[in-house]
Amino acid sequence: MMRSVRKSLLSSLMLIISLLALPVLAGEAEFNQYEEKLTKAKFTEKSRIISDWMATDSGEALSLVQLMLDSQLYYHKKEKQLYRVEKAEKGAEAIRLRDGSLVVIDNKRHFKRVSINNTLRSEFGALLSTAALLAESPADRRSAALDLIGTATPEVVGQLRELIKSESDPSVLEAFNIVLAVADLNGDNTTRAAKAITTLADTLEPAALAALTQFVERSSDEVLVAAANKAIQTHQDQASFYSGVETVYFGLSLGSVLVLAGIGLAITFGVMGVINMAHGELIMIGAYTTYVVQLLMPNSIEYSLFVAIPAAFVVSGLVGIAIERGVIRFLYGRPLETLLATFGISLVLQQAVRSIFSPLNRSVETPSWMAGSIEINPLLSLTESRLYIIFFCLFVFVALSLVMKRTRLGLQVRAVSQNRAMARAMGVRSEWVDAMTFGLGSGVAGVAGVALSQLTNVGPNLGQAYIIDSFMVVVFGGVGNLWGTLVAGLSLGLANKVMEPWAGAVLAKILVLVFIIFFIQKRPRGLFPQRGRAAEG
Repeated sequence: MMRSVRKSLLSSLMLIISLLALPVLAGEAEFNQYEEKLTKAKFTEKSRIISDWMATDSGEALSLVQLMLDSQLYYHKKEKQLYRVEKAEKGAEAIRLRDGSLVVIDNKRHFKRVSINNTLRSEFGALLSTAALLAESPADRRSAALDLIGTATPEVVGQLRELIKSESDPSVLEAFNIVLAVADLNGDNTTRAAKAITTLADTLEPAALAALTQFVERSSDEVLVAAANKAIQTHQDQASFYSGVETVYFGLSLGSVLVLAGIGLAITFGVMGVINMAHGELIMIGAYTTYVVQLLMPNSIEYSLFVAIPAAFVVSGLVGIAIERGVIRFLYGRPLETLLATFGISLVLQQAVRSIFSPLNRSVETPSWMAGSIEINPLLSLTESRLYIIFFCLFVFVALSLVMKRTRLGLQVRAVSQNRAMARAMGVRSEWVDAMTFGLGSGVAGVAGVALSQLTNVGPNLGQAYIIDSFMVVVFGGVGNLWGTLVAGLSLGLANKVMEPWAGAVLAKILVLVFIIFFIQKRPRGLFPQRGRAAEG
């Protein structure tokens, strides 16, 4: 009895296994069938084979089409089996398409590429584009449609006219309409061409402008040409507007860098009256701190900046305190000697960096969350790294303002900056305030170095490029005034970027410097002059 039950269970199990295996075996049989045909087919037969394969397994057929377009589809001459081969040479790897097995090529003559001609290449390219129009993601469908602008075949155009009836995503519909409008513009139907011009006038796609320009050059219809010229002018006006928006954005990002570079100097210069020529090297130290942090955490680059910011503040701040305690405190009241001493310190710091890290520039890796861009429209794209620096500048400004207005150190700093003698008479330890203020300003300079490391290479001369700009920002805004530094930095950044297109980068800087010279002649204390008896004296 037990034996018969076991026999019955075994028979049932074998039946289930065989039923489950049927689809796999059928799939393999179909693959083998099409595989053998494709390895033997002529150019005229390959298109039909791929069409039949598409009806059976569209994904598999499309992957083969892509391999043929990339010249990576090969077959073994004797086995008649398809392989993916990136480079057909001895020792290279060949991947068997049916089961994914790996074969090492011992003789490249055993493998032959599945070749295609220009006709098939065009046909297969259209096939991939058409298949992408049916993708699940709206972004993929839109991208596939935009790639077809000006190159869509009549078959693709016909399919688009059908797909547009069932498409619900607005961005994809816009892309479909642009493709159809360009196709109609290139056609012989005057009514459709007029409607196409209206459609293309409302889009910001650069391909639309190119299509309209080509239409004007070849068309002899005066009415349509006039409408196309009007559409071109509309497009150019929009391009000019968004170009201006982009210039403002670049100006704000440059201004944010100038604010970060100058805001620390505004504190030290405003409180102690010290012309610190080593301020640029404190920025450089912050940038190198970022580089070292990334060396210490190579597997956590995404989080490196969150460690580098406080680390740079502490390192640059300690170096600043050491400079103040070791040199500057002996030179108060002697501005020329202070300038020469800090200039010498800047040279020492540069040479120290060259000795430790070598004179070569070092590249700091940008985290992936800062590396992209935000596409507002086809004519305007905002770099994320610059956007983060603008927000970071505002964060540092707000944090520093709170420190200066809401803390005991800030109160004493303001007291010393307004009237040092009176502050000392009230019990304020001005020497301690000087050291902490210099350390605070130096720390902020180090934080500026972290931001600069994301925009440029880190090298021994990094600080020299920003020391003059820092002084210009401080003097223009008003010595010791944080709001003045913010307004001045952003204003000078905008002015530079607005003038660069027609004056050039070097002449733009010269014009800004000339403007500041004339401005200081009229307002020696800057935009926001410091208040207090010391300032009045």
